[in-house]
Amino acid sequence: MRRVVLLLGLTAMMWYTCQTSSNLYPVILVPGSGGNQLEARLTSHYKPSSVFCKPWYPIRKDKEGWFRLWFDLSVLVPAFTRCFAERMRLYYDPVTDDYYNAPGVETRVPYFGSTQSLLYLDPSLKQTTSYMASLVESLEKLGYSDGKNLFGAPYDFRYGLAPEGHPSRVGSQFLQDLKHLIEGASNSNRQKPVILLSHSLGCLYVLQLLNRSPKSWAQRYIRHFIALSGPWAGTVEELLTFASGNSLGVPIVDRLLVRDEQRSSETNLWLMPSPKVFGSKGPLVVTQNSTYSAYEINTFLEDIGFPQGVHPYKTRVLPLVESLTVPDLAMTCVIGSGVMTPERLVYGGGFDVQPEIEHGDGDGTVNMVSLLALESEWRKNRTQSPFKVVKLEGVSHSDILKERSALDHIMREINCINFQVPSSVL
Repeated sequence: MRRVVLLLGLTAMMWYTCQTSSNLYPVILVPGSGGNQLEARLTSHYKPSSVFCKPWYPIRKDKEGWFRLWFDLSVLVPAFTRCFAERMRLYYDPVTDDYYNAPGVETRVPYFGSTQSLLYLDPSLKQTTSYMASLVESLEKLGYSDGKNLFGAPYDFRYGLAPEGHPSRVGSQFLQDLKHLIEGASNSNRQKPVILLSHSLGCLYVLQLLNRSPKSWAQRYIRHFIALSGPWAGTVEELLTFASGNSLGVPIVDRLLVRDEQRSSETNLWLMPSPKVFGSKGPLVVTQNSTYSAYEINTFLEDIGFPQGVHPYKTRVLPLVESLTVPDLAMTCVIGSGVMTPERLVYGGGFDVQPEIEHGDGDGTVNMVSLLALESEWRKNRTQSPFKVVKLEGVSHSDILKERSALDHIMREINCINFQVPSSVL
């Protein structure tokens, strides 16, 4: 059995033991990047780069021309990988200071409010594209039911947010939709406040919503915030994605075919390692001629051949990551640890080849210093709201949603929030 380490904030020393009941606070699930289905439709303005990318592909569309853009198995075929990449790509317009889809590509997020698009990225491949299916199944065993007291908040995970004074059309609309979903879930459940349960990138969105909302609103509508694998200060792995592309664990996908698309993602830029947190870690990327710390992301972007990323990084991303603030409400962070996680990239040649990777502690994707960044901020400010960090030894970034020991602990946390019966044992 995996070792579970509990790190409790000083104002959260009360432990609980719980039992199931029908008296449940509603739960809203917010997925991570790539954690929900995304659909697209092509218009007459779409200009395919090859014959394979003509509007006939893919064959399966609904009567209005919508098809699943993420995830579709054909992306594994190199010719169609190019089509996928050009349709997923975003474009930053420095004049309007915002991000947009590729010309001729319309996108939409299906099943907002439901958990349906969070269960499997491709329902025809349930075993290989399962995402939150095990988590939802565990919640259903506690008495939760989709659309009744269990809700999903899928979103277009390519788009991020921006600080005050900068437009963020898609990301801001999602925050507004999420806020309305929270209010609706509470109102339809006898005015009970909700439990927000997020994973990975979803944690950053929830944090922004809470910190941008009046304290009175959060006290009225939020019972507890449970963050799973929160990348509060970004990841070193994101530097690898920008420099050399990331196959996301699928060995037959050519990293270089998807690299430009991955660089264009606003949220990937948001997940660059924060200078505030990673600045003391020394060089994160080492080449034959240069080294790059978290303070030198601008130079790094220039040198890898992505200078168009410098302006939005400086003006839109840095202000967000430098103002990391703990929300004034009860919060639990559940994180994996003890999994080899990229900590430094050493390039012997150019950026088109994969580097030698030096590893450190984390969950395999997010570095430990980032996973614990919000706790570090909480300790500095000593807010009165309960704050707890739960470390699950050997549990990876994605397995936290699937592994039995992790699910059992998450369910105990939710039971405790629902009932809060004091005990000396959890």
